[in-house]
Amino acid sequence: MPMRRFLLIIPALLALIVIARPSSAAPPAASVEVTVAVPTSMRSAPFDQARKLRVPQGFSIAVFARVPNARFLATAPNGDLLVSQPGAGNVLLLRPDGDDTPQQFTFAEGMSKPHDIVFHNFGGKSYVFIAAEDAIYRFDYTAGANQAGTRTTVVQNLPNGSNGELKGSYGHTLKNIAIGSDNTLYVSIASATNASPSDLAATPKRGAVYTYSAIATGQQGTSGQLFAEGLRNAEGLDMVPGTNELWVVVNNRDNMKCPYELTIPGTSIVCGSGEQRTEYVDNHPPEEFTRVRQGGNYGWPFCNPNPFSAAGLDNMPFDRDYDNNRNGDKLDCGSADRISKGIQAHSAPLGLTFTGDTNAPVAYRDGAIVGYHGSWNRSKKTGFKFAYFPWDAARNAPGAQVDLVTGWLNDATQDAWGRPVDSAVAPDGAIYLSDDAAGAIYKLASNAANPTSTPLVPNQTSVPVASNTPGPSPTPTNTPGPLDRRQYLNIVTR
Repeated sequence: MPMRRFLLIIPALLALIVIARPSSAAPPAASVEVTVAVPTSMRSAPFDQARKLRVPQGFSIAVFARVPNARFLATAPNGDLLVSQPGAGNVLLLRPDGDDTPQQFTFAEGMSKPHDIVFHNFGGKSYVFIAAEDAIYRFDYTAGANQAGTRTTVVQNLPNGSNGELKGSYGHTLKNIAIGSDNTLYVSIASATNASPSDLAATPKRGAVYTYSAIATGQQGTSGQLFAEGLRNAEGLDMVPGTNELWVVVNNRDNMKCPYELTIPGTSIVCGSGEQRTEYVDNHPPEEFTRVRQGGNYGWPFCNPNPFSAAGLDNMPFDRDYDNNRNGDKLDCGSADRISKGIQAHSAPLGLTFTGDTNAPVAYRDGAIVGYHGSWNRSKKTGFKFAYFPWDAARNAPGAQVDLVTGWLNDATQDAWGRPVDSAVAPDGAIYLSDDAAGAIYKLASNAANPTSTPLVPNQTSVPVASNTPGPSPTPTNTPGPLDRRQYLNIVTR
């Protein structure tokens, strides 16, 4: 999830700021194994023993705070960090205090499963938007305040488990949002099922993105405008910096059947039409990182992207879903919007953070960070890491994936001690990372720019490991545009 911060910019400098974006040469991948630095007061499980993660050369990683069920993040201009706790109904504020333990305040409470957090301003005022499972709230915000100001309901009665048809069961009830510079509020309404067309019959449709006004209040969930559909569970939403172009990362379906008789790639196994085989399910369908256009249909639950076509993971063609669209009569898969970038199936991408207008370390300042929560339905687990995608400006699309932080999953034992969720860039360039399984917020920092004196548990070790650094990406274009995304930007006009 992108950093939320305040920038004070005069219009005359706006184009220069965009033009000053760094080159998108391939950044270093996670290649050095280090012991995670853990303050003494935070050494309860899983940090009651030394934990190691792989980070890029020249970086360190430390536990910044322990927050049970830590999910989505947002940074404020003074360095405060907001973190959602859906199970507790709270959003916490963490403030660096100059020692090992940040100050902690309850910023907002009394909500039903609050998840995503976005700073936004209009009318000369600053606000924090919080997406609960059943409503989108707007809170007055004062820089440096420990608690949110007045709460206003922007959208109410969003689909959740209390809907009669769902009978208390809504597996993807958490909501995620983005806000454009034109004050358009984008809300992801995820599916309640794995792959049932029944989600499309609901009002509003599930497995879709809807738009509302970020300024209006008391809007009904049913009053939104359908922006795009066919997106099973879009968890991370963000705007490409300098644009109002929406991108999302999507958790795709499970237990997919072979759409026709085929030899499973990488094996000699023949999978019959309609047969469900572990070897096929393991890699189908890929998760999705894609641009979303108004009126777009991205296939689910009728069409599934094929990662083993000539296109590879870029702009993948679709196969018809065996159960839902065998004859192609429900949706013409050739007319569906292709997915911009595929991600290994079952990785469960959650947070999406574009870094192009942040203070992230230079090598990671023109792309996107995605948190992979990790698989539950794969014969060999995958995910459990943070990945970085340098931006391919020639295609206006993500380039080849680079591992940013890995090591939560032990490949040999298949045990995972943490599950990555979201990221946010601090004003000083450090990158905060959330982990809802370990109940931790980590701070990833460049040793050159951000030396740390935090004691390690035990002494820090650095062991080079194999790198999967891809080739270089094209240089980005320098097109200025509106700078309003999941962070707050205060543009002063004169």
